[in-house]
Amino acid sequence: ILSDPEAAKYVWGVGFHWYETWDGSPPMHANVAATQQGWPGIQVLLTEATVERFDPARLQSWPNAERYGRQIIGDFNAGAVGWTDWNILLDETGGPNHVKNFCFAPVHADTRDGSLHYMNSYYYIGHFSKYIKPGAKRIACSSSRAQLQATAFKNPDGQLVVVVMNQGDTEVSFRLYLDTQAAETLSLPHSIMTFIL
Repeated sequence: ILSDPEAAKYVWGVGFHWYETWDGSPPMHANVAATQQGWPGIQVLLTEATVERFDPARLQSWPNAERYGRQIIGDFNAGAVGWTDWNILLDETGGPNHVKNFCFAPVHADTRDGSLHYMNSYYYIGHFSKYIKPGAKRIACSSSRAQLQATAFKNPDGQLVVVVMNQGDTEVSFRLYLDTQAAETLSLPHSIMTFIL
């Protein structure tokens, strides 16, 4: 469709999902980048993501949250213009779901007592959704530490937002550079942090 000029003029963007990891494969952020680079006028938007195979014993699983962080950073750095979860709220069974494909969500409600339970993934998503404002533009950002993933945006008001995630088992000291100025900081094991400049 995008290769046909007549059809492409009706296309704003391309939506994609994150589920390539079901079979144990690594995320395919290069495909997101290739689509964005091949058709630079087309927006690339993640339209559905969730941690599948619901198990109540894994409700507060840290790897679930890190999967969100890893995917969001990777997709943004590959050129995605936005990111939407499949379902922000599910019940205590990981549903409802008409095909019985029960999943995790950033928030789970217990319909038996009316309580809400915020998962680690809810807070990981917040590092992006609370600080990167509508209309923000992604700016160049790179990490010189293999253990750290990072992405950065410039908000419409000029504020810079840098998100740094450490999936490793050790703390990592690093300098956050902006032009010729730097700030010493420390990333704790299995953590995510947001810097606002």
